[in-house]
Amino acid sequence: MCLGIPCKVVSKGGDFAEVDFGGVKRQVSLLFCPEAEVGDYVLVHVGFAIQRLEEEDALQTLRLLQELGEQYLELEEGGA
Repeated sequence: MCLGIPCKVVSKGGDFAEVDFGGVKRQVSLLFCPEAEVGDYVLVHVGFAIQRLEEEDALQTLRLLQELGEQYLELEEGGA
């Protein structure tokens, strides 16, 4: 299974951008998504921005991922 993570573009230079995911910043390639601009959300997979996302969709996905993480932690703490 593959997972793409919504990230916010915080800076852009040439074919690369710095993106933020929950305070973690990474450099990603924009070769597949050259239209992305600072402030946009992009879907990142294995170091590549592969799609520009609407902010509402990105934030909803991030909320769902947060909920999944919280549920996993609850299961782990329950002695599973």
